Amino acid sequence: PIAQELAAIVRRLDDTRPITAGLNETNPSNPVIQSGVLDVIGFNYHLEDFETFPEVYPGQALIGSETTSALATRGHYDMPSDSMRIWPIRWDTTVVGIEGNTCSSYDNCRTPWGSTHRDAWRTVKNNDHVAGMYIWTGFDYLGEPTPFGWPSRSSYFGIVDLAGFPKDAYYLYQSEWTDAPVLHVFPHWNWTDGDVVDVWAYTNADSVALFLNDTPLGMRIKDADDLHLTWRVTYAPGTLRAVGWKNGVEMLTHEVHTAGPPARIRLSPDRSTLHADGKDLSFVTVEIVDDNGVLVPDASHRLQFAVEGPATIAAVDNGSPTSHEPFQADFRHAFNGKALVIVQTMKTPGPVTLRVTADGLEAATRTLRVQ
Repeated sequence: PIAQELAAIVRRLDDTRPITAGLNETNPSNPVIQSGVLDVIGFNYHLEDFETFPEVYPGQALIGSETTSALATRGHYDMPSDSMRIWPIRWDTTVVGIEGNTCSSYDNCRTPWGSTHRDAWRTVKNNDHVAGMYIWTGFDYLGEPTPFGWPSRSSYFGIVDLAGFPKDAYYLYQSEWTDAPVLHVFPHWNWTDGDVVDVWAYTNADSVALFLNDTPLGMRIKDADDLHLTWRVTYAPGTLRAVGWKNGVEMLTHEVHTAGPPARIRLSPDRSTLHADGKDLSFVTVEIVDDNGVLVPDASHRLQFAVEGPATIAAVDNGSPTSHEPFQADFRHAFNGKALVIVQTMKTPGPVTLRVTADGLEAATRTLRVQ
């Protein structure tokens, strides 16, 4: 009865679009399904029931109304990458004893009710009767820091972290959902001599060849169900170079370099020309790099921000799920080499200069134009 009442309200307000619901129980005995008001049946998780849906629900339509619940900390990697961390044991418990409260970004950490990004998308991709999926989640968010408790205070589910920086899984979806050339190689290349490091590539190339300091490490061929390519490499400092091939033609090259000591700050605004309306924003990525401009993957310097001209600092962040620093401030510690500062205009046109400093680093300035 409640489902019928709610559907009637929705159709009274908007009769142009179909109605679905996120159902944790996928059995036909579910009273919301029995109500007959759903135009599209939505399954929350339960990937094992997707393939048999046409037999169980003949003539009906299916969408993944909540899927995945994979966990990742941007820039953190637990090896071996083919060892799965299923955390926590169940929804009402937490994981303790993990240094830094980190989850691996190899797509080898997930909740027990969820799945990896690869398994969820592969299930949707290979079953034409599934309309698509809603991923839990696109962005990290405050609260619900599964699988951890305090001091974690924001989620690990996002494809993009709380500061808007892509995690590695972002490039898995990019490689599947765009026709533009994609070749993303990870992890970073700052390890200890002799370490065995799993190197992954997300790509829409047909094949990828990997080199370490120009020494060939082998070519991997990608088939339809290979959502990533893998090499197991003995670490030596230098340059990882991946070359992607498509239809026999070299498509794209991606290099990952060993970073030296942190030397300077690099600023990259998403927009350099803003409106003098008191509302416009520029999201400025702040990176700690070495003398050659390579991101230092573990840099955590305290960054100080200052603005001159008709603008203010609206907010700062770094994407860390365990940071307790305020979002409205003129400082932030970098997290795995990165931070974010958001500059907001006033109602007066003119140049705006953002200056970022940190002890031991060459400062950086960037001028924005407000008009």
